[in-house]
Amino acid sequence: MEVLTRTDPTTQAFVLLRTVFTVAPVLFGLDKFFNLLVDWPVYLAPWIDSIVPGTPQTAMYIVGVIEIVAGVLVALAPKWGGLVVAAWLLGIIVNLVTGPGYYDIALRDFGLLVGALALSRLAAAR
Repeated sequence: MEVLTRTDPTTQAFVLLRTVFTVAPVLFGLDKFFNLLVDWPVYLAPWIDSIVPGTPQTAMYIVGVIEIVAGVLVALAPKWGGLVVAAWLLGIIVNLVTGPGYYDIALRDFGLLVGALALSRLAAAR
């Protein structure tokens, strides 16, 4: 088996994806508690709001915790963390296309989902 170095494109791709899928979920998860980047509750589909106890902001607190945990999982176990992030992004996409109609954001999140799957595959190859 070939030894991968920091100059190897595969290693670089792995490091880039692992870094982004660690940092972004943690930062976005933290922001669910402060709403500095955006007013997160507006993205919640009404049908999801109706099944989650409490207010839409309470739902965002739950989402924030899950996102922080997913980011930490990517840092510790990128093969499995990538799959968890991909599944989470699929849930976000379903929310976006069945609720407020943020199709552009859903499409962006689909691209991120593919990136998370690529991270998982690269981690499996390591």
